[in-house]
Amino acid sequence: MTRLRRTSLVVVLTMVALLAVGISVTGPAQAQKDQCAPPGIESASPLPTNLASAATGPDVDRYTTPDVEPLDAIDVNALNLITPGVLTVGTLSDAPPSICINSAGQFTGFDNELLRAVAEKLGLQVRFVGTEFSGLLAQVASRRFDVGSSSITTTEPRRQTVGFTNGYDFGYFSLVVPTGSEITGFDKLAPGQRIGVVQGTVQESYVVDTLKLQPVIFPDYNTVYNNLKSRQIDAWVAPSQQASGTVQPGDPVEIIENTFSLDNFVAWAVAKENQPLIDALNSGLDAVIADGTWAQLYSEWVPRALPPGWKPGSKAAPIPQLPDFDAIAADKQDTATPAGGAAPKSTLTQLREAFLNWELYKQAIPDLLKTGLPNTLILTVCAAVIGLVLGMLLAVAGISRHWWLRWPARVYTDIFRGLPEVVIILLIGLGLGPVVGGLTGNNPYPLGIAALGLMAAAYVGEIFRSGIQSVEPGQLEASRALGFSYSSSMRLVVVPQGVRRVLPALMNQFISLLKASSLVYFLGLVANQRELFQVGRDLNAQTGSLSPLVAAGLFYLILTVPLTHLVNFIDRRLRQGRKPSEEDPLALSTSQEMI
Repeated sequence: MTRLRRTSLVVVLTMVALLAVGISVTGPAQAQKDQCAPPGIESASPLPTNLASAATGPDVDRYTTPDVEPLDAIDVNALNLITPGVLTVGTLSDAPPSICINSAGQFTGFDNELLRAVAEKLGLQVRFVGTEFSGLLAQVASRRFDVGSSSITTTEPRRQTVGFTNGYDFGYFSLVVPTGSEITGFDKLAPGQRIGVVQGTVQESYVVDTLKLQPVIFPDYNTVYNNLKSRQIDAWVAPSQQASGTVQPGDPVEIIENTFSLDNFVAWAVAKENQPLIDALNSGLDAVIADGTWAQLYSEWVPRALPPGWKPGSKAAPIPQLPDFDAIAADKQDTATPAGGAAPKSTLTQLREAFLNWELYKQAIPDLLKTGLPNTLILTVCAAVIGLVLGMLLAVAGISRHWWLRWPARVYTDIFRGLPEVVIILLIGLGLGPVVGGLTGNNPYPLGIAALGLMAAAYVGEIFRSGIQSVEPGQLEASRALGFSYSSSMRLVVVPQGVRRVLPALMNQFISLLKASSLVYFLGLVANQRELFQVGRDLNAQTGSLSPLVAAGLFYLILTVPLTHLVNFIDRRLRQGRKPSEEDPLALSTSQEMI
């Protein structure tokens, strides 16, 4: 036990040292900007100078409706909602200022605050659920969500999957490059350059289809931005909102050019067959434009000049009255310091702020403890139980002498070990979700636990099978010679020895399952259902710092390292037996009887 305690002590001391380094290098508490807070009208940006030459799409808008139904004609009972009276919305948490989770743990951003205002006009409540963009449209189409809210540009391929409301925003593309880069505009992008985009976005389609280049694809905005700051990529083609909200003064990058999206407007996604809901949202959108709510939210969250000829809502909606963003931006430029703002940060300073911001550690730890840790343990432990029970059944079936048991076990194992984990989670979540939605209450936890458990069973079954087959055949033969049946011999003699031999491998699988629990986020989670990684990731999105992810990583270490060494200690004791100094009670009692 001494070695186990020593190892655990080393782990704890290492973590304390990391936190101490964080304190020492960050110095005094720094005011950390919440990127998920409305930036305000003072952050207004003017119309991009290259907009007119870039806007060369079709002259006719084929999708914006001529007008909308009056609000009093909308029957909210006929909207085919998943939960009557509640708008279930799939959204993202890492793309401020449009869509994000703020420091209070609430889904917010321009897109979501506007949707709240529209729902209020319709007399509906709103329930936001976080997910990944790659699965959002499929989840809307399968009725996992009533609405998808994620600054979705309404491209033709996407219209084949879902329906869209009228536009409530438009899309600039921003080209962001490291300071001093030779890339000075979109026309300077060329083959061989590493151009970052986020997977599944219209920016990816623009780089591939319009620029005819092969981009470097990332899962989220913060990952691509951190790769740009460290010069792992040469440029980032980004939505203008995310670019302006992410790039901070002193960062070694700059926004050098903007262009207007050629693929129509930004809208909310709805299942194609649910036209009543699309009509109702269009009516609510026109209503919040007419009463000035749209203009107020737009000025607070994404203040930028509108492109010529574009306005939100239906064609009959009034033109929103907005401040002169061009003039505000010009005044801001005139009052800027001659040096152009904050001085560039050194590489060491960037590393400190990215990984060792003590204030963010202190901010992250309470949410990691009260939200992330319990949810991670629930997902992992429940899935582990399923994996152990089903894995043992697969192991026994896999070594059975009956082909009708052996072959199904083999096929199951091959399928669930061969498919990527996220594919299995999406297949089970989106495939079974609509079928069992009445039983689960559309809570993704049961389906997520089932998916993780089924995946774990395939690996655990192989671990058990190898352990059982490693037991010498003489053990089974000896037990049978003593009068045990085959099933009793396996249950009491062979299987316990096989399990004991694979304890370290089982712990490795448990650790893998612990980390895989973060993939349940693809099925959609409300804010209080997030696990460790997602809590860290959301705070990373709010601040742009990687310190919250490091804090989440420390929690994973706290969970896994002591368990690993505990299992190794138990395995070593089982292999070595009792120490020679320990007296055998049976031998002692026998000797006493002889006396």
